[in-house]
Amino acid sequence: MKNNKKQKTALVTGSAGFIGYHISKLLLDDGWRVIGIDCMSDYYDVSLKSHREKILLKSISYISIHDHIEKPGILTSLFQQENPEVVIHLAAQAGVRHSIENPRTYLETNINGTFELLEAARNHPPKHMLMASTSSAYGANKQMPYKEIDNADHQMSFYAATKKSTENMAHSYAHLFNIPITMFRFFTVYGPLGRPDMALFKFTKAIIEDEPINVYNYGNMKRDFTYIDDLVMSIKLLIDTIPDEKKSIVSSDLTHDSKSLVAPYRVVNIGNSNIIKLTEFIQAIEDALGKKAIKNMLPLQPGDVPETWANVSLLKTLINYAPDTNIKAGVRNFVNWYRGYYNI
Repeated sequence: MKNNKKQKTALVTGSAGFIGYHISKLLLDDGWRVIGIDCMSDYYDVSLKSHREKILLKSISYISIHDHIEKPGILTSLFQQENPEVVIHLAAQAGVRHSIENPRTYLETNINGTFELLEAARNHPPKHMLMASTSSAYGANKQMPYKEIDNADHQMSFYAATKKSTENMAHSYAHLFNIPITMFRFFTVYGPLGRPDMALFKFTKAIIEDEPINVYNYGNMKRDFTYIDDLVMSIKLLIDTIPDEKKSIVSSDLTHDSKSLVAPYRVVNIGNSNIIKLTEFIQAIEDALGKKAIKNMLPLQPGDVPETWANVSLLKTLINYAPDTNIKAGVRNFVNWYRGYYNI
């Protein structure tokens, strides 16, 4: 029997990136039509981005656009042509340390790019905008696990400052133009096809090649590592959880909801809610590789925070789901992918 159900359309910015690829693939597998836009930045190996994109292009429901989201008018034209029901905004210049050396790229992509996206949505409102922020937005906050309603006014890096700025920008547009927006604060995402500039990729490569790894804060860093499949499933389930300024959550086991009182806007943590010490993370890589790391112990770097830890009670209440992949299993999956990708 022919299925006459109209295909849903999502616009994904940063679609050739690590998270962008995985959410695009998940939506395509679920029957969505996906419009992906990515500038294919050379911040890291473009061939990896091209590899991700080639996989997405195997679907006839995927449309690829190579352009910069900060270019005035490009997103407005795209919204007008495609009329996406859902927008998932992941395009950004990432990296805490890189933002210290090259702050202008963060201003242009993260701030100006998000402004162009919000202007496009103002003129052609989608049913729901889902936008990426970061756990780094919590900055100097030492109360853990982090709750979405906690103070987040003291960012420790320019990267984090730009992402917190996009949260504020998004709230103003949600309020002024009644655009439903959910902001995610991601916690240390890892997994297959991950970014080469992140610890898991760098450590795996170095250990295989008998090179030393830089272990900051003398191994005392703690992170809430979140497996990529868990993350994108959370995003997918949140698509239909549209914030409504007139409604609030009523739950006996939830003491907080970040939903705005004046706008259809909410901030949601997506993390594993299981804090892991850096030395334990390295041990998981060593176990997966069957090889010990050569460790170069170093102090805490400028812009870094010693630990992150997500309270995900809001996420669980909203979608009855939360990330739970064990760090050993997640790291093993990455190492298996890495060996296969590089024929090791």
